[in-house]
Amino acid sequence: MAGAGWAAKVPTIASRVYFLLIILQIPLFRVPCRSGLCTTPMAVTSSQLISSDVFPTAAVKALLYPGAVVDGLISTMTIPKWNDILDLYNLTAAKSASAMVDLQRLEVLAGSYFSVAGAFVGLMKPGRMSMFGTLLVVWGLVKESFLGKPPNTDPATAVFIYPTMFFALFCAFSSVKYDLNRVTRKQQARPAAKPLQSSAKSKLK
Repeated sequence: MAGAGWAAKVPTIASRVYFLLIILQIPLFRVPCRSGLCTTPMAVTSSQLISSDVFPTAAVKALLYPGAVVDGLISTMTIPKWNDILDLYNLTAAKSASAMVDLQRLEVLAGSYFSVAGAFVGLMKPGRMSMFGTLLVVWGLVKESFLGKPPNTDPATAVFIYPTMFFALFCAFSSVKYDLNRVTRKQQARPAAKPLQSSAKSKLK
């Protein structure tokens, strides 16, 4: 019973760890984006939101601020100013950047959207959105790394996957909640196979 109780908590714990990876902007990969080079799903999503004016600028800053604070404390032991967030992530020039950078990496872009949304949704109810988004990002990165689509000859901007990406993928899979009790009840509810009447009669004879 104790093991079953712990197993039921795994999706919740994994969802919270995944949320911290996303909101604190732990580097998971390196890929060219509208703001230059993005290393997190949050950076990819924010550059697209800023360039398309889908979200208010203040909302994008709110998404980026926790990660900016952690990065500032680690690198310079200072807390960045609210008004400097867009400059820190080079988002002021994102609107004028070419849209082809994102269109060439639709899997990474769509996966980043799902990853960020899944991280917030997972705090309330663990689900499959985080897993789906992370898989999309991984597929987009692998496709570009091994298949060379789109081609990139500059090593400084080449796609790179950090080891933390595999930890994020593990958390995304672990956040999916499986109802083991429901599966067990379904198996128990299946009627047992009854012997054919002809075979029963032959045994009596």
